[in-house]
Amino acid sequence: MNYRRSKLLRLAVSSSGALHEPTLSFLDKCGLSVSRTDVRKYTAEIPNLPNVTIHFQRGSDIPQNVESGNSDMGIVGEDRFIESSNENSDTEILINNLGFGQAELLIGIPDSWVDISTIADLADLSIDFRENKTDLRIATKYPKSVENFLLKSGINHFSIIPSNGTLEIAPTMGYADLIADISSTGTTLRSNRLKTIQGGTIMKSSCCLISNSSMIRSDKKKLQAAIGLIETIDAHLNASTFLSVTANLKGDSPNSIAELVLSEKLTAGIQGPTISQVYSKDSSCWYAVTVIIKKNELLPVLQRFRKLNASSLSVTKPYYIFQNKSNAVEKLLGNS
Repeated sequence: MNYRRSKLLRLAVSSSGALHEPTLSFLDKCGLSVSRTDVRKYTAEIPNLPNVTIHFQRGSDIPQNVESGNSDMGIVGEDRFIESSNENSDTEILINNLGFGQAELLIGIPDSWVDISTIADLADLSIDFRENKTDLRIATKYPKSVENFLLKSGINHFSIIPSNGTLEIAPTMGYADLIADISSTGTTLRSNRLKTIQGGTIMKSSCCLISNSSMIRSDKKKLQAAIGLIETIDAHLNASTFLSVTANLKGDSPNSIAELVLSEKLTAGIQGPTISQVYSKDSSCWYAVTVIIKKNELLPVLQRFRKLNASSLSVTKPYYIFQNKSNAVEKLLGNS
């Protein structure tokens, strides 16, 4: 199938590795379940978005494939995107943190270097190496990011050893003195007798949504598919920080209930209450009040409603919260 002719929006995701299952799980939670009829196929569909096709690719290839136009959008670690991007790139990040894939790009040194515990110590060591007519050798899959970080940290004497293999063994094998690699827990570093140093975090990373926005804007069908994808993801992420609280309150009228609820910042919610009449069995004047609140304010809100003699308090988690406009969509459209 020729996807350029079919006008399907091509979303690249990791075909294997640490981000493969979390990416599919994230899309599923967004209501965008991926249908892959054969695990050997490197394409799949999102039934809820029929104009979108999934391309399974190596994570390290995704930024370049989006940049070259072989894919329109991608879900990838921010570390990969930053490493491969340049000033003239057509690819941009639309949504920074998708809430999974958190990791750090760290410097790892042999734990036998007991006198080296900070980035300043490493800078001093690089000078010692230089005086002995050699450079610190650093094995990494992120040569550009590591070089920029070291220079900004005052380390000028070093050699980058690019490597796509297992880095943790490099100091033991002797082809590098230290490494710089992505890590989520640090366990692999410690297992290979490596340690981190203070100030040695090169970047913090999580999965992000990237897009070749100018290319998408040139195709109306792809643009509409991209907007649907972004709006759904954005609304799901928005909803993850909020809860919906409903409480029954007794009062004379909706206005009196509104005045009571709005008198307190906590019970007022994000934008104010939705109030509807409860048709109680004893014909009393009860009203159901629903507010959207921040998740971390739940207990104080419940306590305040109880002080207002509320009953039948219930809490639900919204699946989506759509704002007046999506900043990510505005960025796609070139409006921000």
